[in-house]
Amino acid sequence: MKERTRAVRHRRTMKRQLASRRNIPGRRRKKGSIAKAPEPSLNAVWKSGHQAGLHAPEDRAMAPQHARLAWREHWQSISGNIGSYEAAMQAGKAYMQGYVQGAGYPVDIVPLPLHHSAAAVVCACNEERTLGKVMAQLKRLPLKDIIVVLNGTTDDSLDLVLAESGITLVYEPDRAGHDVGRALGAKLTEAEAILFVDGDMVLPAEQLAPFLYAVDRGSDVALNDLNSLLPPFARQDDVSRIKAYLNRTLGRSDLGSNSLTAVPHALSRKMVLTVKPESLAVPPKAQALAIRHGLSVTAPCQVDVIRSNRLRPTNTGSGNEVAGLIIGDHLEAIAAWMATAEHETDSRMLTRAEVAYRRNAR
Repeated sequence: MKERTRAVRHRRTMKRQLASRRNIPGRRRKKGSIAKAPEPSLNAVWKSGHQAGLHAPEDRAMAPQHARLAWREHWQSISGNIGSYEAAMQAGKAYMQGYVQGAGYPVDIVPLPLHHSAAAVVCACNEERTLGKVMAQLKRLPLKDIIVVLNGTTDDSLDLVLAESGITLVYEPDRAGHDVGRALGAKLTEAEAILFVDGDMVLPAEQLAPFLYAVDRGSDVALNDLNSLLPPFARQDDVSRIKAYLNRTLGRSDLGSNSLTAVPHALSRKMVLTVKPESLAVPPKAQALAIRHGLSVTAPCQVDVIRSNRLRPTNTGSGNEVAGLIIGDHLEAIAAWMATAEHETDSRMLTRAEVAYRRNAR
């Protein structure tokens, strides 16, 4: 009898455990619990892309625009079930694979789902060897405007840009610098998200997409997260240290050495209008103004531009010209912040242990 009672109890226990793991119809949910909607099947997304591809235009030059419009329409029907950038890009990739299969010819775009308009600003000086490739990558993104700012160019960059369709050109015969070029470019678009790149860095569109996505989803400043590429504090150069010091002064030590000085980065139109386009001529100052006004400043992704940065006489060697300019810009930003009465600097002094750690870090 005891063995039978023990067996009955065991069966009842197993039933309770199984019931707790299942979503039984009619079973009462705990308050506040919401069933998570399943992500759309990639196979179903592929089929939708294939169906759209069957109606692709015969003129292949028109296919990228057709594919973008078709993907955007489909995205609106599934976006509520996708919660991350990675999942969104997987869905977009599946859609485009189906589209290409249906169209019968390649269509090379990045299916980046954006809710708002986007643009890109490219600054260049004597970059004829790479500028064409930079523009080709940007054309793979869903951009409203591509603005190329040429300043001080003496090579064939001007003719190269003039031969491209769909490009807005700003030509300044004298050397103005990349920072001034970004300020000029930002004035020429009304897009809600603006991506900034340089003409000497050919970066795949897939690496640029996360910056636009971050701004489209609420960030006002999306910086390039270079922190993990830097050496320990004791071996860092003066530029990396002054960047970190500025962020610490601004109360954003979480940003490390990330700065608007580095590309690629993206800004919201709200940020540009708040700090004024001309402030972009001094990137650290614009960053300080953004934080001062309570805008969202993030560093959503990383693109290694340290090793790919083109070496020039002005940016190599100790105390080089570019380093001096960047340090001066950050000092100007720090001075402007400290002169603002309504904001207090982070005045916490480092402990002796923290000082020793930074000195001896390897």
